[in-house]
This record gives sequence, structure tokens and C-alpha cells, in this order.
Amino acid sequence: MSTQIDHLLNETRRFSPPDGFAAQAVGSADLYARAAEDREAFWADQARELHWHTPFTEVLDWSTPPFARWFGDGELNVAYNCLDRHVEAGHGDRVALLWEGEPGDERAITYAELTAEVSRLANVLEGLGVGEGDRVAIYLPMIPEAVAAMLAVARIGAIHSVVFGGFSADSLRSRIDDAGAKVVITADGGYRKGKVSALKPAVDLALADRNGSGVQESVEHVIVVRRGGNDVDWTPGRDLWWHDVVPAAAPTHEARPFPAETPLFILYTSGTTGKPKGILHTSGGYLTQAAFTNRVVHDIHPETDVYWCTADVGWITGHTYVTYGPLANGATQVLYEGTPDAPHPGRWWEIIQKYGVTVFYTAPTAIRSFMKIGRQVPQGFDLSSLRVLGSVGEPINPEAWVWYRDIIGAERTPIVDTWWQTETGAMMISALPGVTETKPGAAQVALPGITIDVVDDDGEHVGTGNGGLLVVTEPWPSMLRGIWGDPERFVETYWEKFADRGFYFAGDGARLDEDGDIWLLGRVDDVMNVSGHRLSTAEIESALVAHEATAEAAVVGASDETTGQAVVAFVILKQSYLDRHSAEGLATTLRAWVGEQIGPIARPRDIYIVGELPKTRSGKIMRRLLRDVAEGREVGDTTTLADTMVMSTIQAKITTK
Repeated sequence: MSTQIDHLLNETRRFSPPDGFAAQAVGSADLYARAAEDREAFWADQARELHWHTPFTEVLDWSTPPFARWFGDGELNVAYNCLDRHVEAGHGDRVALLWEGEPGDERAITYAELTAEVSRLANVLEGLGVGEGDRVAIYLPMIPEAVAAMLAVARIGAIHSVVFGGFSADSLRSRIDDAGAKVVITADGGYRKGKVSALKPAVDLALADRNGSGVQESVEHVIVVRRGGNDVDWTPGRDLWWHDVVPAAAPTHEARPFPAETPLFILYTSGTTGKPKGILHTSGGYLTQAAFTNRVVHDIHPETDVYWCTADVGWITGHTYVTYGPLANGATQVLYEGTPDAPHPGRWWEIIQKYGVTVFYTAPTAIRSFMKIGRQVPQGFDLSSLRVLGSVGEPINPEAWVWYRDIIGAERTPIVDTWWQTETGAMMISALPGVTETKPGAAQVALPGITIDVVDDDGEHVGTGNGGLLVVTEPWPSMLRGIWGDPERFVETYWEKFADRGFYFAGDGARLDEDGDIWLLGRVDDVMNVSGHRLSTAEIESALVAHEATAEAAVVGASDETTGQAVVAFVILKQSYLDRHSAEGLATTLRAWVGEQIGPIARPRDIYIVGELPKTRSGKIMRRLLRDVAEGREVGDTTTLADTMVMSTIQAKITTK
């Protein structure tokens, strides 16, 4: 089957870096030249920005692909690089975390204070028998203790498995069991939309008696942060209050060095059926690329910037661009517990105004949600401190990109749209602010030191103006080192398709424009074959959102007897248009609009006007659930959704159509 993508919206707008930005930018065009001249030497230079207890002499060992070793004979401590070295350099009084709780409580935590807290918890964990290679599960809300827990586990050479606080007890259980966690760190609850969302009960349920299940219980202790104040059950001898054990521990702890390939964390992918995949990342290469990409893509100036990545630490973005990258760079960052609309729809903009945020990194789904509400909300706040805007999570359509730049960035702030995955560990494709002339909706080019291509099913380069499969052609420092406990699945899932060429297949479709810039088209599974034409759901969504009536859209392919697959769209309309037009009339208008923008073949068979889309609490649209609805199947697992009732509402609307 051909993987050529037949269409792409014609986007002609271009935006040069603001005057004067390049003069102070961390990144430069020279980085591309240096990386092209000697890729391994380039990454060695980036790695030496970290502190190595034992300097490395070997950069890359690729002798047994796809199992890589980066900086393999070097030794370092990840937590030391994120904390102690900044204190020792005289920056102990610099604020590391500006934490804002959803109810409005706040804490400012310096690097010295965070180092002491991490050291105390490291001492507690060692006292509980946790050592190098042991696994610790972390199931916490977005509170400072979540970051401290990750760093404390890393400090003692153990491996953390952070489980998103929105996951069910069953999801938590499967991850604890697969990793064989020795300790769980959780909270009584956390705040969400003005209410306390309980967490400890899910841990209790996950660890409940499993006689006859065949599973050997590995968890010996549960450390509980008091946050929500909600009543919780207690298991004496197993359960420990954080406020009882951590403050009583010594505030100093020696950060011992560990080999660069020491496992750092397991992060389980979600949203698919079957056993979750535990993506394994190690220490030296991961921290190198996390720190480098955060520094040059976000243009971090630690002395002056206030940085905010809105991701939860339960996702890879929260690992790399909340905990590890910014702290390795000595940055000051905002950490927010709640949702964007609690207690009012301007909460994020209020926080930016309050703390003078300069670098803001969020998801396209959040941006489109704000478009739905209207520009008058962000325009009610002073956002003039912002100087770099970032996008992460899925392809951003051009209209959302331009709205983000114009309304949030006051028509001057450069946007860096980043592509990467849980598996890649850190950014792989992005513009560099101050260097790149940006195109709305384009991911642009591979970052320095990264080699990306777009190929056909045979692994051949498709050439400019064509679409195909996105692949990484050379190993990179932050690459996954495997799937926990399942090396065969690792090879089969990511390397088997192009085993003869040694390419990592990302699972995404992409297109090279006439300049050779990369446009992401979403998962290959989201490319439809309509009457023999290959159509990307991302481009149809982009066309829908380009219409002035549309706030957000999600497109899926559904089986069709005539065309093989048919386009089905779920659309959220701006309230101002619903007030003046019928939903049926607007659906007809939008079908015609897509035909005009892309071609008659792309015109949706069905357009459903809905009030919300099924999203995880991180803002990702769960298109597989919409595909279930469109094809009349029973809807799959909805436990990871921010609002589990959304699918019932959508099903009811389709049934009555």
C-alpha cells in the first residue's frame, strides 16, 4: 500500500524572528554546521555541559543495534546535575519552583531548599531499603513533592515509574506489577476543578489482596503526602505520612555517581489495548539531550527567565521539560496544580501575569480550547512578559498557530512547534527561535545532531513535495533503551519495519514541502484511504478549524462500503456562531468548505456538532474512541479521559441524528 500523502493545505504565511532576538538567542545557525561536520563530537560537547564525576571517553556504542550506549564509560548523578551543582555555583537562593495550587495557595522553593528536600527523601528511601536498580512508583498531583520524589529516586540510582494521577486503580496496578515497584509515593488527594480528587484510595485498591491472581506483591511501603485533607484508609507498617518521615530525615545526602547507562525511569504508554509498554530511559544521554533541547529551543536564560511548561509529570513532557531539562539548566519555572479553567477561564493567563512568565510551552488542544472561549479572556491580562511560545503533543493547525502568536504573543513572539515522543525522550524536530523563519503549522526541521527522513514503504526518501513515513536514521542520546522486560517487543515495535536500514520508525506520517521542511500529519493509523486517495486526518482537521465558525475539530476514518473509508468529523463550534446559525446548516457549510480547501474527495461524509471532545487530562484527543463511535462499535476504555461522560453525550447525539 502506498504511503504517499496526496494533499496538504497550501500555507504561504512566513514569520521571521523578531528584530534583535537572534543577538541574544541561545541557539544559532552554527549549531547545525557543527553537528553536520561531526555528529558524535557535537553530542560530546553538549554532554560536557553537565557535571561528570567520571568523564566519558566513549561517545556512542552502536555495535549491537538497536541497543545503544551513549557516554557509556562515564559516570554522573542526575539529581546532582539538577540541584547540587547550582547550589555549589552560588545559585542556591535562586527560585527553582514557583508553585501555584488550584485553590490559590503558593510556594516559592529555591534550589537550596529543593536540594535539602530531595536529600531528606533520598535518606528516607534508603532507610526503607530502596537502592540502585529498585523501582519506585510515583502517583501524585502536580505539587512540588512530585518533582522532589523523581529527583530523590534518581539520586540513589533507583528507577522511577510515574503514573499519571488521572489513571484508574487498574491502570496503576498493571504498572506497579510490571515494574515490580518496591515503594509507592502518593497523596491523599489533589485539587481538580475546585474539588479534591482522591488518590490514596486508588493505591489501596491497586494493592488490595490478590490471592489466586498469581501476582507476587512487591510493594513494601506507601509514602503519602497530605494535600487534599480527605479521609484515607491506613495500613500500619506499610503506610507512612510524608510529613512524619521526610522532615525528620537529614537534609544532606551524598550524590554518588552512577554509570551513564544506569536506568533512570520507566514510563508506560497508554491509550492502547493490551499490556502497557514500559518505555525505558537511562541517565547520561537522556539528560544531555533534555538539557540541550530545553536550552536552545526554549531559549532559556536562567538568570532572567520564568519558564512554564503546563504538562503533568505523569507524561514524558513533564519528565523532560518540567523536571529534568529546566532544572539541569538552573531555570526558574512555574508549577501549577489545576486545570486551565479553574476557578475561571483566564487562570493560565492570570498565572502568566502574576509570575511574569517569559517562556510558555503547552499543547495545541489547549490553544484550540482557548480559541473556542474567545480572545477577550487572554486579552484581559498583561501577557507582555512572554517572549517565546512553544507547542507540544500533536500537530498544530495553522490557524491555531497564528491565533497563538497573535493573541497570546502579541504578533511578535516566536513559536517553536516541537515534535517528539515518549520513546525519543526529548525534542527531535523544531524551529530555533532567533534562527528559523517559521511557517504556521510546520514542525520545520530536525534539530542539530538529529537525523530525520521521510520515506516510502521501502525506506526510500520521498523527496520534496511528497509525503510518507517519518523515520529517525541515526541513534540519538535520549533514545529509549528498550521496553521494560521485553526486548523482543522493543525490536518488533520500533525497528522491525526498516530492520535492513536500521531506521527507527516513529509511527507518524509526514510531508516534506518544497523547501524540505517537515509537516507532521499525525499517526499513520490516522491516514485514511478514501477511494484510493491517501488523506491525513490532520489536514482535514486543519481545514475545518480554518473556518471562522470552528473552535476545534477531530477527524477519523470510518469503514464505508462505497469508498472503503469515509471521513467523519466531530466539530466544536464557536458559541457566537451557534447563537446565530443552526448546527445543521453549519455542518453543511463546513462540508462544502473542506471540499473547497482540499478537494471533493476530502469532504466529510458526516459532521457531528458536539460540545466537547474526548480528551485526556493532558489535553490529548482520544481519536480511537471517536473511531469506535463512527463505526458503531462499543466504545473502549474511557478511564483516562478528563470527563468520562463526554463519550455518552457524543453517542447520544449520533443516535438521535
